[in-house]
Amino acid sequence: MIHRFIGRSAALCLMAAGALLPPQQLSAAPAAASGGAQAVLAKECGACHMVFGPEFLPARSWVALMDGLANHFGETATLDGATRQEIAGYLVAHAADAPGGNSHYIRGLRASQTPLRITETPYWTGKHRHEVSAADFSSPNVKSKSNCVACHAGAARGLYEDDDDDDD
Repeated sequence: MIHRFIGRSAALCLMAAGALLPPQQLSAAPAAASGGAQAVLAKECGACHMVFGPEFLPARSWVALMDGLANHFGETATLDGATRQEIAGYLVAHAADAPGGNSHYIRGLRASQTPLRITETPYWTGKHRHEVSAADFSSPNVKSKSNCVACHAGAARGLYEDDDDDDD
């Protein structure tokens, strides 16, 4: 099985929370520059759900998500202004379309589209379309499309298995 490292920022965020050993070849400069924001993201967002890597969505999606915390997927997830601004700044700075970001994850997404869920992106739907049925997502063990760790044991650490590439 191949394990793909999905995003430096996700790994650094989780590393700040103590969930990951230092990955190979990460620059100390980005970690030092945004270490505080990563820790805040891990604490605030990780208190309720897995911390998703900012590289999976464009900046406009992160702005919309952070602006809509009063109704965050049916929950109230409000933050004080400074905390909200720090997290939003980090997410936007490390988004798929940020300078140096990985636009691979938003390929096929039109500029007019602002997905609020990673599971709404062409990349995610393309990867899961033929592999997982609707019944699988609604099973008691999985419950939703956003429960990455139900199928990808390393997802919380930024690692996703790709069973199709066993030889890589």
